[in-house]
Formats: sequence, structure tokens, C-alpha cells
Amino acid sequence: MIISILLGFMIFSYAGYGLYRHIQQSKKGKCAACSLKQACDQKCEMLSKK
Repeated sequence: MIISILLGFMIFSYAGYGLYRHIQQSKKGKCAACSLKQACDQKCEMLSKK
């Protein structure tokens, strides 16, 4: 019983963390949250105008 509760808590905690991280990255914008922003060939200004 305790193992089931702990497992459920871990699953919901990880889902909440994933949702929080997604919201924080979406607030930064398209280029700021991109993992390739250091080596990107396109300019972020061009993408934001479209």
C-alpha cells in the first residue's frame, strides 16, 4: 500500500515538474528556449517577425 502511494506521488511529482519546465521554457520564446541557440544559422529576429 505504501509503495503504491509513493509510486503515485513520484509519478505526479515528475509530471508536475515537466509541466512547470515546459511553461518556463515557453515564456522565454522560440529562440531563447532552443537548445541550438549557440550554433543557429538563422537570426532570431527573422523568426520572431513571421
